[in-house]
Amino acid sequence: MLKPKVLTEKKTNPDSLGPLTLAYLGDGVYEVYIRRHLVKGGIVKPQMLQRYATHYVSAKAQAGLITKMQDLKMLDEAELAAFKRGRNAKSHTHAKNTSINTYKLSTGFEAMFGYLDLLGKKDRVDELANWCIDQVEQGGLDDYEFE
Repeated sequence: MLKPKVLTEKKTNPDSLGPLTLAYLGDGVYEVYIRRHLVKGGIVKPQMLQRYATHYVSAKAQAGLITKMQDLKMLDEAELAAFKRGRNAKSHTHAKNTSINTYKLSTGFEAMFGYLDLLGKKDRVDELANWCIDQVEQGGLDDYEFE
């Protein structure tokens, strides 16, 4: 088992990191927004938190959200490039109960959030995370098709 060591955080260029590392970070970044939103929204029972969170954080939801962002041309060139790096990354695992394509899209979604977080673009992360929350809650993904 690996033992923890003392780490010193330093400014990190997200372009120097692999896309799956960006996705790992982005998964956590986006998850915190969703968890905070659910708790502040009054959902406090652990089993209900997990059930509700799935609507926002599932591979299918993330794939739909990132596809809609692209369709609406919401992403700048750097954000789109970070997404594509994550989407195109070779992964040796994929989510259960979803297609490979859906999993790749969601990995790209997470990579983009990780990219923005490492750049310190908190306002942009806030904007995109809140847009995602609104889309899920307002039915913006209902019958939304993506490939």
